[in-house]
Amino acid sequence: MGVFFFVYVNFLLYLCSGIMKNIDFKLQDVFAPKLFQTLRNYSRAQFAQDALAGVIVGIVAIPLAIAFGISSGVGPTEGLVTAIIAGLIISVLGGSKVQIGGPTGAFIVIIYGIIQEYGLAGLTIATVMAGILLILMGVAHLGSVIKFVPYPVIVGFTAGIALTIFSTQMNDFFGLGLTDVPANFIDKWIYYGGHFHVNGWALAIGLFSLAVCIFMPKLTKRIPGSLAAIIVATFALWLLKLYAPASWGIASVQTIGDLYALPHGIPAPHLPSMELAEGESFFTVVQKLFPSAFTIAMLGAIESLLSAMVADGVIGDKHNSNTELIAQGVANVVVPFFGGIPATGAIARTMTNINNGGRTPVAGVIHAIVLLLVLLFLGQLVGMIPMSCLAAVLIMVAYSMSGWKTIVGLFKHRNRDFWVLVITFFLTVIFDLTVAIEVGLLLAMVLFLMRTNEQTHIRTLHNEIDPNEDTESNLNLEHLTIPEGVEVYEIDGPYFFGIANRFDDIMSHVSGEKYPVRIIRMRKVPFVDSTAMHNLSMLIQRSHKEGITIILSGVNDHVHKQLMQGGIEQQMDPHNICANIHFALRRAADLMERMKVES
Repeated sequence: MGVFFFVYVNFLLYLCSGIMKNIDFKLQDVFAPKLFQTLRNYSRAQFAQDALAGVIVGIVAIPLAIAFGISSGVGPTEGLVTAIIAGLIISVLGGSKVQIGGPTGAFIVIIYGIIQEYGLAGLTIATVMAGILLILMGVAHLGSVIKFVPYPVIVGFTAGIALTIFSTQMNDFFGLGLTDVPANFIDKWIYYGGHFHVNGWALAIGLFSLAVCIFMPKLTKRIPGSLAAIIVATFALWLLKLYAPASWGIASVQTIGDLYALPHGIPAPHLPSMELAEGESFFTVVQKLFPSAFTIAMLGAIESLLSAMVADGVIGDKHNSNTELIAQGVANVVVPFFGGIPATGAIARTMTNINNGGRTPVAGVIHAIVLLLVLLFLGQLVGMIPMSCLAAVLIMVAYSMSGWKTIVGLFKHRNRDFWVLVITFFLTVIFDLTVAIEVGLLLAMVLFLMRTNEQTHIRTLHNEIDPNEDTESNLNLEHLTIPEGVEVYEIDGPYFFGIANRFDDIMSHVSGEKYPVRIIRMRKVPFVDSTAMHNLSMLIQRSHKEGITIILSGVNDHVHKQLMQGGIEQQMDPHNICANIHFALRRAADLMERMKVES
């Protein structure tokens, strides 16, 4: 719990500091939806392209929205409602011209876990909190910061989600017909093993659907494999149920309509009722749900901004990351009150939009309208879709998410990044996504600090300094002589807490009688942190008591300003902060001469 608390506190402190720094922002600096910019010079030709792309993306989104809704533990209506409302809001308010929003596979695991423990009311609370966090992140200008989440962490939890999604589809793919399947990965497979009995027809439809998903893109890229699989499998099952003898057992193949209420329209906004345990308050539930809300917000931010970055590279545009975060936040605040689930930018649907000519948010609006028409008029047809066919679609989604080629590439090197990926992957699968993201980010930060620590060197110089060491020129500069009784320490790299403690240990083991003057050469120090300034202050105080003079050399303007703010300059003679090593050595020689005269 201490690790998680550390992550949450630092995130909230960073969030608050970002908001305080930008508290006087102008609205257009943070929130500038692309839709209103693109409509200024909009044309009929562009509308024709956007309309075509919007229709195609809407068709592609139908099976995915239904499948994600069902796999998350809610239903087809909730998946479609999320795609409609969130997709509309993200397109209207977003910071990307081509981003398509809706439910995605990344959320399945976390949503399912929340529903299992807290019910739909708990999911509503967690999603709204996540939406608020996303809005605050946008207001605090943290859009660019999210982009720096380490790649191994993203690959690790994405691959873990893919494996978890795959495991959840075994029940429907093989037609096991099991209820109350455990949510935990290991318990789930143990349960499968103890109750394994294949429904041959369900498996046949699942395998056929999987084959269509795999081979359709090789025949034509105009028709999505998932859509073709659903149309063909649903029609085939309808014919079999209509004409096949009862003895064949076709009726045992479950469809969406057998398990879920069929979609018939947008639900009225409502607040789900929550039954609190005895002695439990609403605030206690909010506290328990905050880790899940944090995970949803981080997932939403990472996935949507990565999708927007990929889209920028294709269309040659630049998205507004803070506006995008705010739009994602608004969508996740609104959608739960209509029974929806968390939503974010979906890279597959976004790329489909781009590849079919979509270049403005109007395409995203039309995609939402197409989905609304499906919800209003095609509910009965949706109910006829075989569950094993949907399972096949999600198995393909899991395969696409797995990133196995990237994992194989990293495995060949097996460096620290690979082990961050592996740990994040196993934490996602064995525990849950919340733990995986938190520990993965913490591990990535620790590894970054270790690398920075390894790249920072401390050298001790005696007798002379070779100015040709750090230059590729052939000037053959004359060596600089270090006066007797003077020692030079050179810090090469960031002077932060890890290096500060190491440098402090080195200095504490040096005899003050042998070297009454110490030069600390800081020409290659780009920044110092509070620990370094504290240790430097203590060193100056300790050296003063021991009769040792500290000289700082080559301090750049940024570090100099930090030292002034930290009170270091007030503890030293201003003449002992020198612009370069030449002045520092001259100053050291003068001090040694003065000491000889005084002695």
